[in-house]
Amino acid sequence: MKFVAQRVKYATLKVNGKPVSEIGCGLVVFFGVRTGDTEAQAEQCAKKIAALRVFEDGAGKMNLSVSEAGGEILFVSQFTLYGDVRKGNRPSFTEAERPERANELYSYAAEKLRASVPVKLGVFGADMQIEQANDGPVTIIYEV
Repeated sequence: MKFVAQRVKYATLKVNGKPVSEIGCGLVVFFGVRTGDTEAQAEQCAKKIAALRVFEDGAGKMNLSVSEAGGEILFVSQFTLYGDVRKGNRPSFTEAERPERANELYSYAAEKLRASVPVKLGVFGADMQIEQANDGPVTIIYEV
């Protein structure tokens, strides 16, 4: 399981040109599930995301979590995080979990995240367009 978290000033997610989710200050988290990943890993990722101290405190140090900073999370499923381009230039997605199971784990992780911070979702399996204003930029990559 892997996620990429980006600190943003705002983000908007659309499907077919129609707004689906929008956040202000917070994190856009792209979440990928690998074949064989488990609920325990999803819960570990959710805890890590919620606890990331990537927002500035009063002294200007990255010392606050998204909830402490009053932010939100836009949580987006992204199987392409497991695109393998080691051989050739066309990504292979053989490591990505099948859609049904990936959606279960994505939903499970989102549910765990909601216990500590407001979460907006993407649309699983949809062709999404995301506009965001990266803040910093701050980007964290985590794999378990």
